Amino acid sequence: MEAVTEGAWSSLPVPLSPGVLRALRELRFHQMTPVQSATIPLFMSNKDVAAEAVSAFPSCSSLFSSFVSGAEGGLMPFPLSQVTGSGKTLAFVIPILEILLRREEKLKKMQVGAIIITPTRELAIQIDEVLSHFTKHFPMFSQILLIGGRNPMEDVEKFKEQGGNIIVATPGRLEDLFRRKAEGLDLASCVKALDVLVLDEADRLLDMGFEASLNAILDFLPKQRRTGLFSATQTQELENLVRAGLRNPVRISVKEKGVAASNTQKTPTRLENYYMICKADEKFNQLVHFLRQHKQEKHLVFFSTCACVEYYGKALESLIKQVKIMSIHGKMKHKRNKIFTEFRKLPGGILVCTDVMARGIDIPEVHWVLQYDPPSSASAFVHRCGRTARIGNVGSALVFLLPMEESYINFLSINQKCPMQEMKPQTNVLDLLPKLKSMALADRAVFEKGMKAFVSYVQAYAKHECNLIFRIKDLDFASLARGFALLKMPKMPELRGKCFPDFTPVTVNTDSISFKDKNREKQRQKKLEELKKEREENQGKKKFVKNKAWSKQKAKREKKKKVTAKRRREEGSDIEDEDMEELLNDTRLLKRLKKGKISEEEFEKKLTGNHRLKAETVEDIDSEG
Repeated sequence: MEAVTEGAWSSLPVPLSPGVLRALRELRFHQMTPVQSATIPLFMSNKDVAAEAVSAFPSCSSLFSSFVSGAEGGLMPFPLSQVTGSGKTLAFVIPILEILLRREEKLKKMQVGAIIITPTRELAIQIDEVLSHFTKHFPMFSQILLIGGRNPMEDVEKFKEQGGNIIVATPGRLEDLFRRKAEGLDLASCVKALDVLVLDEADRLLDMGFEASLNAILDFLPKQRRTGLFSATQTQELENLVRAGLRNPVRISVKEKGVAASNTQKTPTRLENYYMICKADEKFNQLVHFLRQHKQEKHLVFFSTCACVEYYGKALESLIKQVKIMSIHGKMKHKRNKIFTEFRKLPGGILVCTDVMARGIDIPEVHWVLQYDPPSSASAFVHRCGRTARIGNVGSALVFLLPMEESYINFLSINQKCPMQEMKPQTNVLDLLPKLKSMALADRAVFEKGMKAFVSYVQAYAKHECNLIFRIKDLDFASLARGFALLKMPKMPELRGKCFPDFTPVTVNTDSISFKDKNREKQRQKKLEELKKEREENQGKKKFVKNKAWSKQKAKREKKKKVTAKRRREEGSDIEDEDMEELLNDTRLLKRLKKGKISEEEFEKKLTGNHRLKAETVEDIDSEG
């Protein structure tokens, strides 16, 4: 393993405290990485820092250059392009501790001196673990982790009992606690002593829709504070956040010495990057074959949606034996934290996941990153790959592509500077799709998961950022459905009006497939009975309405006329009742045509029929007159 070095800790202009140095020795961080040597001195000298963590991953043995320039009082560019696994967490953890240690007035139990905000629970857990290695040497500081997936009242009680001089949090939970004054915790008063705020993966915080939460949190915080903002990309939204939250920040970036930015490879040079071209109904067999061949290693398998993770995670569990297989995605509530922590400790295994695991997460010794579905953006591709080959380790990544997606390789080589080599599909691979079908026939849970996964995949594909390559109209839906081992095609707008001669649905009535879980099946049968009863009752009601007293029908019509007349008066409309009725009828017909409930011929016939009837009525009135 090579070390990314940028000088000894003793070379810092401000000496570090003995407790910090002791923790660094225990963690075996003997040298600073470029991001640390650039950020720590500035942060400790009371500068606000905006570190642009550009998605660039130079060779670990390369030399790096840093420079500072800029007009007084303006934003000073200090380029620091952050490498994945470069020790970014220490770049803000160390300054936080040093700033709090140098306070004139020591922090009380209920005073908050520093807040670290990060977009995901997994990243928050990781930062909290790193921080705890240091705070054990400083018993005067208490730390608290505030994330979703558990009862907020537990967090309130924990804070009241232990305090929280340093908070590591996700935005949603932190905002929630700021607003919970009724529970006896006034967090707004506790943060009046705040010295440091850190926004980690700030661009992703905005991408995930936390802008409103961040602005709400910033309103509670004192203006006199140090702020560090770490991001992977620069956007207008991020620029607005920099202006709102930072005072004359130093912009940080690190670039590889002697290499033009346009030529910088954006994946680690010690990463072996592969792609495999195979049909949609061959992908799953190829994935299982690969994982069976690499049982002793540690893998991350990325899928495009939560539903795909749920479905394929269960499928892999039943088809690959003697390997620990775990699944994680953003919609999991309480299990996520436990799964993430447990997988990090495993020497080998498979984690089936969405892009919730793509950025900032440090899982030790990941051998392979497998991208079953290409990500929704090119930058996410690089972030996924960055989960392996970290800090000088070797690692490998493989993306599965459909034949029509092959041009994605050229796109990545130009757009993300990712050199890739082809891995040919394995021959004589076992066909496991019939087994997956049998699982769906035996358990409704598997059948329903498969249907949801297919629908979610198609919908995600339709929204792909690179829609010139990933075009939904080019998808072979029959091959895709076979690849998902579906028993029948689901009803969805994208498939309406299409025929699939290459897909053969099962002859079994899928409504008869029951849940293996007896409680779920009991609930389903109960629901079916209720629906049946409701249908029968509704049918009875319809008949009753039809034969309702004429006087009541007339009263209803009169009421409707009055409401229509009133609306017309308010709107100043001069359309007659008959014309309005005709317009409404035409609109209803058009909606039925769009939904495919009637053909174009039927539409034309009914449309002209309505107009003819009106014309005849008008003629009758004229002749009577």
